[in-house]
Amino acid sequence: MATKRSSQGGATDNGQPAKKKGFWALGLLDSMKDPALQHFTDDKIVVIKDKYPKARHHFLVCPRLKINNLKALKPEHLPLLNHMHEVGKRIIKESIGEEELKYQLGYHAIPSMSHLHLHAISRDFDSPCLKNKKHWNSFTTDYFVDSMELIAELEENGCVDTSGRNGEELLKQPLRCHVCKSQFANMPKLKGHIVKHIKK
Repeated sequence: MATKRSSQGGATDNGQPAKKKGFWALGLLDSMKDPALQHFTDDKIVVIKDKYPKARHHFLVCPRLKINNLKALKPEHLPLLNHMHEVGKRIIKESIGEEELKYQLGYHAIPSMSHLHLHAISRDFDSPCLKNKKHWNSFTTDYFVDSMELIAELEENGCVDTSGRNGEELLKQPLRCHVCKSQFANMPKLKGHIVKHIKK
């Protein structure tokens, strides 16, 4: 399994220390190329398991085509996005199997990684890697852009505009259960609560 890159010793073209975000973005691209991490591949996409899953089942569907972010999407990418959605849906459903957990497919409005990637994630959110309010709200608020809604917007408008979604404000929203909407003061209390909604 690939090890996490160290930022020590790294530098940008101007001699300044490389930013952590840059290494994280490169980590995704490296993972796409690593056969040991690939869950599924075809001529258009690579599917990998998220290294730091935020639920029991968490995959990233990544296009082979270089697309930096949602703003870079054009109508010509619609067939690719539909393919990503269908493959992501199939893989997450196969992974969940008899657990009968719900799942969601979508994109972060302001992703931390520069290469476009679709999250296919189960809605149990039962993972030690889901640690803080930012993690939680990035999947349970409008910060998470539903895959089919994004495709519909691109079809209708010819582009995707997430500027109306205030990322910082969305990530700072109160912690609420995604099922019953109960509010909690901290992550341990919320995580202790959400297990009640998971089918055993």
